[in-house]
Formats: sequence, C-alpha cells, structure tokens
Amino acid sequence: MTYAMPENFVWGAATASFQVEGGLECDGAGESNWLHFCRKPGRIKRDDIPLVGCDQYHRYREDVALMKRLGIKAYRFSLSWARIFPREGVVNEKGLAYYQSLVDALLEAGIEPYVTIFHWDLPQYLEEKGGWRTKETSKKLGDFASFMAKAFGNKVKHYFTVNEITMFTAAGHNGSGMAPGLKLPLQEIYQTIHHGNLAHGYVAQALRGAAPHAEIGIANNPGITVPLYETEENIDAARRATRFNNASCHTAIEEGRYLDEFLEKVGKDAPHFTDEEMKIIATPTDFTGFNVYTGNYCTADPESPQGFKMFSGAADHPYMDLTWLRFVPTAIYYGAKFIHELWGKSTYVTENGCSAADVLSQTNEIYDSGRIEYLRNYLRNLQRATAEKLPVKGYFQWSLLDNFEWAQGFTPRFGIVYVNYATQQRIPKWSAKYYAQCIKNNSIL
Repeated sequence: MTYAMPENFVWGAATASFQVEGGLECDGAGESNWLHFCRKPGRIKRDDIPLVGCDQYHRYREDVALMKRLGIKAYRFSLSWARIFPREGVVNEKGLAYYQSLVDALLEAGIEPYVTIFHWDLPQYLEEKGGWRTKETSKKLGDFASFMAKAFGNKVKHYFTVNEITMFTAAGHNGSGMAPGLKLPLQEIYQTIHHGNLAHGYVAQALRGAAPHAEIGIANNPGITVPLYETEENIDAARRATRFNNASCHTAIEEGRYLDEFLEKVGKDAPHFTDEEMKIIATPTDFTGFNVYTGNYCTADPESPQGFKMFSGAADHPYMDLTWLRFVPTAIYYGAKFIHELWGKSTYVTENGCSAADVLSQTNEIYDSGRIEYLRNYLRNLQRATAEKLPVKGYFQWSLLDNFEWAQGFTPRFGIVYVNYATQQRIPKWSAKYYAQCIKNNSIL
C-alpha cells in the first residue's frame, strides 16, 4: 500500500526562538520573561539556562544548509521580541538584521520561511507592566507584528500569529511551572487567556494591513478529542467534545464568541470582554495551524448534558519519553477533520514530534526507532486525512534540533537532529533520515 501525499504538500520543520537561538546576551538583546524566569534557582530542571543552547543565532547558516540536505521545504521559526526591542520603543538593529539574514539564507537555499510572531518569550519590561494580565500587551504585540512584517517586506509570505495561547497565559499563571511563574485566581487566569485570544486578533489585523500578500493563521494547541473507537455516534461525540473543551480559547477564536455553555459553567470566573474585542479575536484568517502530540478519548453518552463521556489514557497506555506524551496517532487525523468540519478551515500541522531517550552509538549514530514509529503512525493518519480530501496544506516536524524544553531544561530531546551542547556538533538521527526519505518520495514510508 502506498501512502502518497498531495502534490505541493509542504514538508517543514519547526523551532522557537528561546529554545534554539542562544545568544541571549549578545549584540544588545534584551531580557525576556523566560530568561528572567530561568535565572531563579529551582524553576528549571537542573537550573538549565539557554544562554547558548543550540546557538542558532550564530550557526543559522549551518542549520539552513542542514535543512537543505534533508530536503526540508519550509522552516517555521519565531521572533524574539526582546532581541529586536530590548527596551520599549528602541530598535536593536543587530537583532533585526539577524532575522532578515535568516530569511535571506532560507530563500537562497530554496526553503520557504514561515514566521511565528510570538512563541512565549515576552520582553521582561512588558512583564513588569502586567504582561498578559493586561490587554495593553495584546495591542503592543499587534504593533510588533506590523513592524516586523514591514521589515520583511514581500520576502515572507506565511505568518503564524501566536503559538499555543493557553501555554503562555493559563500555564504561566496557574502555578503550572511556566513563565512568569504566577498563581492567580481562576477569573484572572481566564482573563489572561482572553488577552491571548485578543493578541491573536490584533496580530492578524496588523499582518493584514502590513503584509496583504501573505497567508495568515494561528499555531494553536486545541486539545483534540478522538473517539475511543470509530462509530458514527462516537465520532460525533468527539467532534462536539473538541468544540466544547476548547471553549475558552480556540473555539472562541474560530467562532468569535464564548459558548453559552462555557460561560454558564465558569460563572463568576468568566473573562470580561466586549463585543468589539470579540470581533477583533474573530479576525478572518487563511488557515488554522494546530500543534498535536497526543489526544484525549471519549465515547457518546446520552446521559451526559454534553452528550459525551471523556476518558484519560489507561495506566498501561503507551507513551514516549515524557509521561504526558501518550501515543494517540489518530489525534492528527481527527484534528484536521474536526477543524475543517467545525469551522471550515484548511490546516497546517504546525508541530508534531516526540522526545526520546536518544543515545549516541559507538559509530556516532542515534537509532531512534521509537521516534520513527511515532512519526510513521502519526504521518499515516495525516495521509488518511489528505486521502479523504481534507484540506491539509503542510506538516512541520517538531523539532529540527534538540533544544531547551522549557521547565524541563535540556534533558528531553525532541530533535530529529542531535545537538552536542558542549561542541555544538549536529548529528542527524535515523528519524531525520526517515523524514528526509518521506519528503523525497512525497509519501509516508
């Protein structure tokens, strides 16, 4: 059986600025809330700080050449707001020049740049003014997006507004161990999510004005619910569960409103918002990007008010190197299916991959068979979506490089390319060779 992908399918790889760039104190870069957070002992595993990390800031040409050898067609990367604006209203020309040079290097190599405006690392001076607790931050991100789109001109034709709203809002303010490391009351947590939603809208509007030639969408992490087994009733239940379970964020963005059921459920803890803000949040976009690593299960349940019953994974459910990363390959198929069926959107898979306990062999190779099986099963489920004519535009493997995995530090390795952090040597793993062959064949092997 062949698992061919559509013609012109975009095969990409993804990273984020704070996770791979390093150079956090170089050339006039400012401090982000994540760097500020990392400096506090006990916040990050082993107290790791990515001051150097993968050092892509200095080694981007090497990484671009590596992507070209692997046949990667598109590179999704994010912008460090604090590197470009180390102080409010002050442009760091060296920081701006880095991203302009990266875009030029990608285009010279025949690799299409896909720019994420914001991937969690907020300038610390804005954090100190309230961060995502204030809607002013949302407006300022729109201004930043407009500035960067004008700086790139026609060279960048694809933008993602923000990455994973609930991770830089809720997870940073509910005691989950993400920057800025606050623990707020529930109403204030929902309010930060609303401000994140609003930031997406402001950025989308700004990009529409400054880059009318470009396609624009979000890169979000809507929790995908899949049927425990496929019957018509269970599939319908999973579709409804996906819509309801994302009511505070992704559903609100796609529909321009908070569901009545959600507002009733959270009651006095609901976010405060205006009709005008909801119109901004619902600014039309060209596609929906979704990050998918795992999924939740449900079955139909006529006795439930919502008509479904949720299930967590069983104790013996297989998972990858991190316990939250349960192996649910159908989630990628149902993500593409439900996003299109619920909201009429074409999709990109903006992140998919896994960590693994990678070990260098005596011949300097990494036989990451577990990662290959993970990718094969997820990609074949994505091919199922394209075979059913669901409008999936592309796939970005997470991650190109081993990198700084936020509160887990450098311990988890998500890359298809091994990074020796002491020497900065890059070694493509067997998963990179597998992925390169899939790209070459435009088919899932």
